[in-house]
Amino acid sequence: MKLSTKIIIALIVGLVVGLVLNLTAPDLFQHLNTYLFTPLGKIFLNLINMLVVPIVFFSIVLGTAGLGDPKKLGRIGVKTISYFLITTCIAIIIGIALAYVFEPGHAGDFDTENASFEAKEAPPVSETLLNIIPKNPVQAFVEGNMLQIITFSIFVGFALTMLGEKTKGLLKIVEQGNEVMMYLVNVIMKFAPYGAFGLIASAVGSQGIDAVKAMGLYMFVVLLALVVHMLFTYGSSIYILAKRNPFTFFKDFSPAMSVAFSTSSSNATLPVSMNVAQTKLKVPEHISSFVQPLGATINMDGTAIMQGVATIFIAQAYGLDLTFTQLVTVVLTAVLASIGTAGVPGVGLIMLAMVLKSVNLPVEGIALIIGIDRLLDMARTAVNITGDAACAVIVTETEKKHAAKEMTA
Repeated sequence: MKLSTKIIIALIVGLVVGLVLNLTAPDLFQHLNTYLFTPLGKIFLNLINMLVVPIVFFSIVLGTAGLGDPKKLGRIGVKTISYFLITTCIAIIIGIALAYVFEPGHAGDFDTENASFEAKEAPPVSETLLNIIPKNPVQAFVEGNMLQIITFSIFVGFALTMLGEKTKGLLKIVEQGNEVMMYLVNVIMKFAPYGAFGLIASAVGSQGIDAVKAMGLYMFVVLLALVVHMLFTYGSSIYILAKRNPFTFFKDFSPAMSVAFSTSSSNATLPVSMNVAQTKLKVPEHISSFVQPLGATINMDGTAIMQGVATIFIAQAYGLDLTFTQLVTVVLTAVLASIGTAGVPGVGLIMLAMVLKSVNLPVEGIALIIGIDRLLDMARTAVNITGDAACAVIVTETEKKHAAKEMTA
């Protein structure tokens, strides 16, 4: 049986077990959650997270060194960031549009008077951009600051390229380090079905059916927007820009999507998504190594969809109307926030707080959706990493065309 099939079966079984125990034996669920579900999920997450920082360093260094020509690095960088920004704009517009169609904020009586939420302050976008160059690379590695690690790794890869034969031995060590990390990914993935089972059973059992019922229409709108964005935005871009079959793309990338769904973390899924992109989607290592770690840090289409739907939901629940100018502000703020809050814990809710403040909506409204945010986080993470892979595939195909033109010129 394929690993992706095992993970999907584990997710389904975990979903059923979590719901059944929550409805019929909540005390038994608490014991199993403490001594079985949570430990299984935590062990798997820790194993994957253990590899994230070294994989990002090795892969970005190799990716930059593999590109060789600085012009090529700049060209791929522009393509990558442009794709991320454009798809994030499309994502939040889809979320806003569907929220206006289905009006989830008018679906019930929500306790807006007693809602309270303390939003953490996110750093300004300008500060984040200034801080992408680490003062101390070792500290960046210890703290897991992905933007700083990526920046440092790009500099190292560029230096290896420029020095050529002088650093051939060091480049070989980096290549071997990357091979070790990828081998460990394959080993850890054997535990993935058990980890996925524990994570989904814990998440679903803890939330309960009551929370799902109360916020049913809101959840439906978010999930519908995620599906629409994945199929139409990513699917059409794969078909038009990369000239590939989008259904084959989704099928081949499904193992990584399953892991993202269970872990709710783009960074934790990064080792798996890169491995799948390189082996199944045939993305060259130097492109995958550059595009996907960057995407895991700044590309948050799934989160942008949640922000769009949640903003309109909270406005409707409080009986407030947003002007067209305010809606444009929501889109622009969400796109900037996706970069400005990169690497910040609880990034989704921090970004949402920034968006709400930008149009003077009550931040306390986040309390209305926080109960089921964990469940939706699983789905939007799967969308986030799919966007990273789609970008890597498109960059691959466009670079092939560029190389062919240079050959004929």
